Amino acid sequence: MRLHCQCMDFSVDLQLVMVSGKGGVGKTTLSCAIARSFGYQFSDQSILLLSTDPAHSLGDVLQMEVADDARSLPDLPNVHVRALDAQTLLATFKERYGTVLELLVERGSFVQREDLTPVWDLDWPGLDELMGILEIQRLLREGVADRVVVDMAPSGHTLNLFGLMNFLDEFLAALELFQEKHRVIQQTFTGKNIADDADEFLHTMKEDLAAGRQLLQDVARTACWVVAIAEPMSLLETRRFLEALHTLQIPCGGLWVNRIIAEAADLGRDRYAEQQHLLNQFLQLAAETPIYAIPQHAQEPIGATALDQLIQQIERAQSVPNVPKWQPDTIPAKIPPGFGDFVATGRRLILVGGKGGVGKTTIAAAIAWGMAQTHCDRAIRVISIDPAHSLGDAFGQSLGHEPSHLTTNLSAQEIDAETVLDQFRHDYLWELASMMSGESSEGETSLKLAYGPEAWRRIVSQSLPGIDEMLSLISVMELLESNEQDLIILDTAPTGHLLRFLEMPTAMADWLAWIFKLWMKYQDVLGNVDLMSRLRSLRQRVVQAQKKLKDPQYTEFIGVMQAQTAILAEAQRLNATLEQLGIAQNYGVLNRFAPDQQPDLSGFSLQTWVHLPTLPRCVAPEERIAIAASLLFQ
Repeated sequence: MRLHCQCMDFSVDLQLVMVSGKGGVGKTTLSCAIARSFGYQFSDQSILLLSTDPAHSLGDVLQMEVADDARSLPDLPNVHVRALDAQTLLATFKERYGTVLELLVERGSFVQREDLTPVWDLDWPGLDELMGILEIQRLLREGVADRVVVDMAPSGHTLNLFGLMNFLDEFLAALELFQEKHRVIQQTFTGKNIADDADEFLHTMKEDLAAGRQLLQDVARTACWVVAIAEPMSLLETRRFLEALHTLQIPCGGLWVNRIIAEAADLGRDRYAEQQHLLNQFLQLAAETPIYAIPQHAQEPIGATALDQLIQQIERAQSVPNVPKWQPDTIPAKIPPGFGDFVATGRRLILVGGKGGVGKTTIAAAIAWGMAQTHCDRAIRVISIDPAHSLGDAFGQSLGHEPSHLTTNLSAQEIDAETVLDQFRHDYLWELASMMSGESSEGETSLKLAYGPEAWRRIVSQSLPGIDEMLSLISVMELLESNEQDLIILDTAPTGHLLRFLEMPTAMADWLAWIFKLWMKYQDVLGNVDLMSRLRSLRQRVVQAQKKLKDPQYTEFIGVMQAQTAILAEAQRLNATLEQLGIAQNYGVLNRFAPDQQPDLSGFSLQTWVHLPTLPRCVAPEERIAIAASLLFQ
């Protein structure tokens, strides 16, 4: 099999291909197709297809079982596929480095080594991303495969993963300070400095990290291929994603615009016209980056045959000199049943989620709009906690961390993670850093100040992903408890990171409990009674937030999906997990519903399915939201 000569302009030296983009645009499908195409072109090489997305869906697309152990494709034995398991990777990392890490932290603090062991068991959400990037580095360093294709998480969390390189930099710098303190003390009391396992660990990790960053930024060996669809919200998110990649100096090897339709009346001339218009904008956006067009398929491209055909059909995108005019749209008819009245039934918090790209942001905005119009005397707010914010795009206006009023009783905001974390650092973490060092700023030598609080300050300032979302949840709950808002709708992150968000209260409560145990053991040395009192109050707020999440009269989750095999499979897994977590689910939304595409929904434990037909395109964003609201509610 030979690839279309226009389709794939890549260097023969390319070792690492990372595929990302807005959720739901087809990145997993393209990742699988690319890995298979590499398998054909480089039959004498080993190709590894990986997934770092917590909501793994490689198996759904390849139509085979995919697990943490690398398994070869039945028809392409040189192509192996693996879904990285964060827990397994963490266990391996702990076994390999746990002892030396505990030794280093012990040298930089007042605590004994046995006090640090429980930290490994806290199961912080976000460790999946950290372990994932370390594993990718290891595989490439050790030559496990000649080429690696990575199905990344949606764009917002992909950027978080790349940002973990800086986290590791700061973490290693802090550990180096701990070790330097040990070296100085050793030199002072023994007159000599003998290198040990800690020195070897720090040297190895710093070399690996430097090599990993060099690989990520090496245009000859690495490329991040960005997938999009020809829709306004995807264009806006892609622009932000490309800007972020440029800032991080990560090369973008190509832009892939998926689901391009041919000019055909039965597919809708308005859709065709919109795509051609947006294709021109994508071409302007990408500048010198090559852009490829992937055609729309009548059936989902899943399985070996369909994936191979898809690759053959990809063509280099060309500018459209005469963009056709959009045709007037008609508003589709309402399909009963619809949502009930959430305010009338006493709900205070609505979580809206699902696989990326299914329309969860539109649904969240429409629910907020509908409730605000129905209850003009109630304060309604819609909040995005998805790192790749698109809530402002949905309303057609700029939103920020502080709430903006859309109507007299409807407000919206996009939570800024760094703002939330800065406040958390100011309120708790800087004091905690001093406490963990076992030193105060008063009366201490410059040596102690340099190697104690400074090192811990570096560590605690680099909060793992997910903490910002947890803190945002606490703020949301407090808004509701104070009656400042009557109903809040959360536009959450895509599936895998939504589950991380829902697990965060447990992880944070466990972390705070560990801090309390340390304080109880060493309180005569530590003092900091006021800080512990505030941390105890924080833990109570976390526990209360967790209780409210599981209160069916207070909180409700609404899953959004489309009639596609991979989407429905992921939604069914999410539905089952939420049941186990005790999160109420009364409604599901089948978005972009067409009567001839009625899927089998028997595997879901939902009371009511709400069908939302495809919305008109040639209307203003806010009008689209208003139309969606009118179609969703009874």
